[in-house]
Amino acid sequence: MGDPKFSRSQWSAPSHPWVGERIKAENSLLRKYGLKNKREIWQAMGKLRHWRGQARQLQARIQRLDKQAEREKELLVAKLTRLGLLQEGATLDDVLALELDAVLQRRFQSLVYLKGMAKTTGHARQLISHGHFAIAGRKVTVPSYLLHRGEEDQISYYLSSPMNRSDHAMRPPAEFRGVLQDYKVDEEEQGGDSRFRRRVKVHVPVPVDQADETVGEESEEEKTKDITELTPTEGEEPEADAEEGKPAGPAGKPGEKPAAKGPEKPAAKPGDKPVAKKGKKEE
Repeated sequence: MGDPKFSRSQWSAPSHPWVGERIKAENSLLRKYGLKNKREIWQAMGKLRHWRGQARQLQARIQRLDKQAEREKELLVAKLTRLGLLQEGATLDDVLALELDAVLQRRFQSLVYLKGMAKTTGHARQLISHGHFAIAGRKVTVPSYLLHRGEEDQISYYLSSPMNRSDHAMRPPAEFRGVLQDYKVDEEEQGGDSRFRRRVKVHVPVPVDQADETVGEESEEEKTKDITELTPTEGEEPEADAEEGKPAGPAGKPGEKPAAKGPEKPAAKPGDKPVAKKGKKEE
């Protein structure tokens, strides 16, 4: 048993991290049962490994006519029968024949989905963690809890949960029943769930009445509107220059540009010398 102050881990990670077949199988189980990570798979494998190892030891001790082994065999078989993993009258050979799926199907999360109280296994996990389900009226917030035989019939929505109302939007239809399906994992998804490596950029169109200079270029409707407003109506002929199409000035003939006026120079005083222009020598 060991010292209770120094507890040992009940599970262990794989000895080699890069085994293609094992990675595919683990990724398929993650999606099938809606698990959070692979540690939950390894924990279930640790429990199954412990029960199998105990069964092998008991078989060897029973062959040596160990009376205590017979007693321990009955306790082990009775325990797994209460957990719903074995049927009545099972033997140690049935313990050795247990598979990982049998353990994962007895989890609280899986049974909530199989009873049709959640839309998916991931949905069931979220609702359990938020305290929306109870067993025999008692709230249970552990998705990995292994139910005992008969407790699956006592699963219900928690009394004070808003999902206890039959008209709640998040509840699946009354005739819905979950089915656990195997997922095929492609070669490109060996490194893990590809959903967490994708980056999707969505471009949402901006309505015309909400567009401004900071959004981008003008839409076709805005350009058409501007052209329509600048087009003259019938009967109007704007005065325009012959060359550039600009309206004539206030003075002068039509089409004649007014002379450009520069700044007025001050009048010359008597006795001032004429100012020589740049670039020319004074004669």
